[in-house]
Amino acid sequence: MLWYFVWFLWIFLVITVLIDVFRSRDLSGWAKAGWMVLTIVLPFVGVLVYLIARGDRMFVRKAGELQTREEQFRAYVRDAAGGGGTAEELTKLAELRQHGVISEAEFERGKAKILG
Repeated sequence: MLWYFVWFLWIFLVITVLIDVFRSRDLSGWAKAGWMVLTIVLPFVGVLVYLIARGDRMFVRKAGELQTREEQFRAYVRDAAGGGGTAEELTKLAELRQHGVISEAEFERGKAKILG
């Protein structure tokens, strides 16, 4: 049972390294091909050398990718909700007052509602 677990972990590690090679933007096509060949032909050496040479940046790339996805998701939710927040609502309210659509009293009530 232990050997199956170790074998599964090894396969997971190899796949993680190969995914990182493909997602890495600082490697050229030839460098990616070289890491692929080294990892496939000499898997133990290839994975260990990759982890020693570039392992510290694997987390940084993954964290950056997750942060980008989070920002994209938040932007999508903001766009879908149709609101840009308190500042945007106050700006719209001030424009309505400036154009004479609402009175000063209506502006103050709306402002209190937004800020309250």
